[in-house]
Amino acid sequence: MEVKVNWNGKRSFTGNCPSGHEIIMDASLDIGGEDKGPRPTEALLSALGGCTGIDVVMILEKMQQQVQSFHMEIKGERNTTEPRFFTSIQVKYVLQGDLDESKVARAIELSSKKYCGVMHSLKADITTSYEIISPTIDF
Repeated sequence: MEVKVNWNGKRSFTGNCPSGHEIIMDASLDIGGEDKGPRPTEALLSALGGCTGIDVVMILEKMQQQVQSFHMEIKGERNTTEPRFFTSIQVKYVLQGDLDESKVARAIELSSKKYCGVMHSLKADITTSYEIISPTIDF
């Protein structure tokens, strides 16, 4: 998977996804942003919720569980000094419907331990690299 992220000026960036969708991210006004979109860390927590949420709904459907409403409350604690990475993340799953509690627990367990790629990425020892490409300017 490859995502292209373009700078929009000031502190705003747009992520162009292979699915054809865009994600606009921006910084807060107090650090020079224009507050045009979520902070990248907010987008990360939202991506985690979307990933595990899709898993849980799909698994519960296969278990023939009737979900009437579902949301998650996701809280991330961050390091107090730079880099301000997440040191812990808690996901509270709030579901209503004609549900068997043991099946809901199993769906959440399967998502967190087997299926949710975002959750596993947050636990991974990820290799990063960079390349600087700057055209030569002749005067």
